[in-house]
Amino acid sequence: MAHRLITQIVFVGSRIVGRSFMAAYRQAQASSEFARAQAKMGGAAAAGHANISSGMTLDEACKILNVKPPKDGAGGATAEQVAERYKRLFDANDPEKGGSFYLQSKVVRARERLLSEVEPMVEKEEQEAEVKEGFKPKIYKNR
Repeated sequence: MAHRLITQIVFVGSRIVGRSFMAAYRQAQASSEFARAQAKMGGAAAAGHANISSGMTLDEACKILNVKPPKDGAGGATAEQVAERYKRLFDANDPEKGGSFYLQSKVVRARERLLSEVEPMVEKEEQEAEVKEGFKPKIYKNR
């Protein structure tokens, strides 16, 4: 009689453990598919959505650094404006001067998010300017 009870406990226990492993696998698979879908949306297409690496939206980053959202052409934030606001806010929130480490880290993440949007535009403008002017290599002379 005891062996029958032990066998039944083993079968029921293995069924429970198997179901929990399957549920965990399905959840991990769904999470992986969601992350892949977010990564496919990418840079410019997901400008309003949170960046996967920083977890911050472009609007939130603009509000933190008090700059306009970067746009193609004129009217948006430039790399110089972002750098200037970043330096001022980073120094103002220095924990050694009585500032907040949390706010300082938010300022750093906002700068990273904005530069991820601004730098491709700057590179594109430089490429267009180079095409317009023609390729002029820099020649260094050894003396």
